[in-house]
Amino acid sequence: MTPKPILIAQISDLHIKPPGQRAYGRVDTAAALTRCVAALNDFAPRPDLVVISGDLADTPTAEEYDHLKLLLAPLQIPWLGIPGNHDSRVLMRAAFPQAPFPETGALNQIHPVGDLDIVLLDSSVHGQPHGELDAATLQWLDATLAASHRPALLFLHHPPFRTGIWHMDRQNLLNAGALGEIVARHRRVRLVAAGHVHRATLTMFAGAAATICPAPNHAVALDLAELIEPSFRVEPPGFHLHAWFPGAGFGELVTHDVPIGRFDGAHPFFGPDGKLL
Repeated sequence: MTPKPILIAQISDLHIKPPGQRAYGRVDTAAALTRCVAALNDFAPRPDLVVISGDLADTPTAEEYDHLKLLLAPLQIPWLGIPGNHDSRVLMRAAFPQAPFPETGALNQIHPVGDLDIVLLDSSVHGQPHGELDAATLQWLDATLAASHRPALLFLHHPPFRTGIWHMDRQNLLNAGALGEIVARHRRVRLVAAGHVHRATLTMFAGAAATICPAPNHAVALDLAELIEPSFRVEPPGFHLHAWFPGAGFGELVTHDVPIGRFDGAHPFFGPDGKLL
């Protein structure tokens, strides 16, 4: 029998406001998260873990995190989260006292799922839109990756690579080179997965696959020529599903871009006689 994959769902950039408020006066991020949670619960086979890669809240305030907890309560899958530039480490610790956060410093975490390691890196910089991994985080990551030969997926908020969207690239991970040196040393890293840009994006980083997760609400406008001011669009929402298949070496990994919503189907390709319809 073919071994079953480990499924890690990634959602990002929830930007939850206080009840009744909309992001930028237009986007109902609470309704978007409610639809996203329903989609995750309905997905079959159910993911083993959900990773929320930053910007859980919007301002942030304690009221926003309280609202977030209510919106996440129906989620029937274990989840882990890391802060983005819209979050607060202090408020996240207070809102989620059962989370496996360290007592001080960055909210870095490692979580085993079967034979796979999920590594979460806190790239937030207090009061700033850009990202950076502090010296303690880089040391922790290098030591953590050196401690095992299990395949690992790395999650952080700020992309360590250029997207071509000018106003986002100047606020990505500023010390991406330091992260790249560590990833290149540890070949067990199968994926570097980020958020922040609200768009499904794929590239390579330090020899590993690298992605940006779409958002359940709105997307940063795909402006590759500095034609417009920083803007967003309301595009089809989605999440990423990272499927890791055990096997020789570090196994195989594939990432699916999953739209959120109700769509026609599924319809069979073949009729009762076995012939293609």
